[in-house]
Amino acid sequence: MATVRETIEVSGIRCERCVRRLAKTLEGLDGLEFATATLLGTVTVVYDDAQTTRDALVGRLARGGFPQRPEPLG
Repeated sequence: MATVRETIEVSGIRCERCVRRLAKTLEGLDGLEFATATLLGTVTVVYDDAQTTRDALVGRLARGGFPQRPEPLG
C-alpha cells in the first residue's frame, strides 16, 4: 500500500463549472484521497494504490466527459 500522487492531462475543462463537475465525477471513489483540477486541463490526484489505480481514475474521468489527452509524440 502506497500513496501515489499523479498529474493527468484531460480534455473537456472549459470553465469553473466544468471543474466542479469533474470533482463530482471523482467523488466517492475508494482510495482517492485528494483531487484538484485547473482550467488548463491538469488534474492532480493523490490515491492509495491498494484501493484504486490510475486506470480506474482515468476511466472514471472519461465516463464523466473528461478524456485523457494523448501523450505528445516524440
